[in-house]
Amino acid sequence: MRMRKVLIGIVAVVVVAAAVVVGAIGVDFGASIYAEYRLSTNVRKAANLASDPFVAILGFPFIPQAMRDHYAELEIKAHAVEHAQVGKATLEATMHSIDLTDASWLIKPDAQLAVGELESRIIIDSMHLGRYLGIDDLMVEAPQQESNDATGGTTESGISGNQGLVFSGTPKSAGFDHRVSVSVDLSIAPDDPATLVFTPTGVLTGPNTADREVPDDKRQAVLEAFRSRLPDQKLPFGVAPNTVGARGSDVIIEGITDGVTISLTGFKQS
Repeated sequence: MRMRKVLIGIVAVVVVAAAVVVGAIGVDFGASIYAEYRLSTNVRKAANLASDPFVAILGFPFIPQAMRDHYAELEIKAHAVEHAQVGKATLEATMHSIDLTDASWLIKPDAQLAVGELESRIIIDSMHLGRYLGIDDLMVEAPQQESNDATGGTTESGISGNQGLVFSGTPKSAGFDHRVSVSVDLSIAPDDPATLVFTPTGVLTGPNTADREVPDDKRQAVLEAFRSRLPDQKLPFGVAPNTVGARGSDVIIEGITDGVTISLTGFKQS
């Protein structure tokens, strides 16, 4: 009987301890959700967005980070943002080591944030890029040699290299009404870091392409249909771009910088 009472006591202690732990986790989770919600609405107001962006304050537990005035990592993603030239794009920013000393754990619209490392991206899907280029059925894919690479051949952000991307579509402006695949190099214009340059290098045939030959008298016109410059692509928070490539069927412009102070108003630049 005495052993039974001891066992019951131990079980009771374990249950109470578990309840305290679960309660503490619940409080921590609730605080992080509230902070993310407040930040999301404040980014929308400060950057004049049409809707609240996705916000994630990463790292567990949350409350100790808030008490230290320091977040380990923070993500902001805004989809279908009205954007220069292409109509709509996705804007992303990933911040590492955020000092909240001059802000608050509930980051306000006018807060100044000291960021250890900032990753900034513009993501343009094939549909909107195709409309800009005049190729309505455009599909973008990573370079063929990277698509077949077991390691993915991509950067840490999952972005492919900038050379030999596969652009497939019907270049009607060239007077060619068949879907073709063209190898395209991406680059940042040397005279303007906000301009993305598309340079076609050749027609592609074979597996994983449109596999359409182009007559010699049409080849140059077809290639020229994929040649373009896309201006006014200013990254969130004004970060200078240093990587361009593809991820999935999207074209991505990315910049990474260290040791900057930013405000939420700078999330949308154009």
